Amino acid sequence: MAILDWIMPGLDGIELCHRIRSHQHGPYKYVLLLTAKGAKEDVVAGFEAGADDYLTKPFDVNELRARVRAGKRILELQAALGKAHTELQFEAAHDHLTGLWNRGAIMRLLQRETQRTVRIGEHIGVIMADLDHFKRINDSYGHQTGDAVLREVARRLVESVRNYDYVGRYGGEEFLITLTACAPSDLVLTAERIRIYVSAKPVNTEAGPIPVTISIGLATQHAVELDPSHGRGTLARRRSCSL
Repeated sequence: MAILDWIMPGLDGIELCHRIRSHQHGPYKYVLLLTAKGAKEDVVAGFEAGADDYLTKPFDVNELRARVRAGKRILELQAALGKAHTELQFEAAHDHLTGLWNRGAIMRLLQRETQRTVRIGEHIGVIMADLDHFKRINDSYGHQTGDAVLREVARRLVESVRNYDYVGRYGGEEFLITLTACAPSDLVLTAERIRIYVSAKPVNTEAGPIPVTISIGLATQHAVELDPSHGRGTLARRRSCSL
């Protein structure tokens, strides 16, 4: 909140209002303009410059306090609306259970990154990870336990990639990972690291520890044959690994 006098040395309140409104970054700025100018055209000029409220001199101190309180309420409402808008934006792009990007968002990110990497001649890697035998977990322990397993697997997936990679819940127990600037040979190593990290230890739940494994499919921007000595075939092959 800014309480401005209309007449100030160097920069008057009207010009300062214009400058405040021309730089609307960050939280909203509430402007209360104080002035001895009480003519209707002056009031109009003050509001058109961007003032939120206008108080003529001489003013009563209690009235000023009341107007400041009113401005504070407006700022609180503005902050609440901003928070609600941010939350709605997050919910629209994220999966409510795992907090990962949802299917629509991860597919948009994949399309954007694919177009970008084609334009600059960079590699992109894509991993589809499928939690093995998830239906068996739901049937044996219940859906709440299944949800806990999904959340933990999602957390491990995020921890096993770089902070500028994208992890999304593609659907059910399937996860899509987009790896930027990832050469085909690095993609295989990354996928193996992810598989080992997710499967390294059971997920602790209220029903007890539950072992988890994932199956991984790989794709890259270019069709590249891997070294046969690694015994891994091509990038298009689906790998199913369990411990």
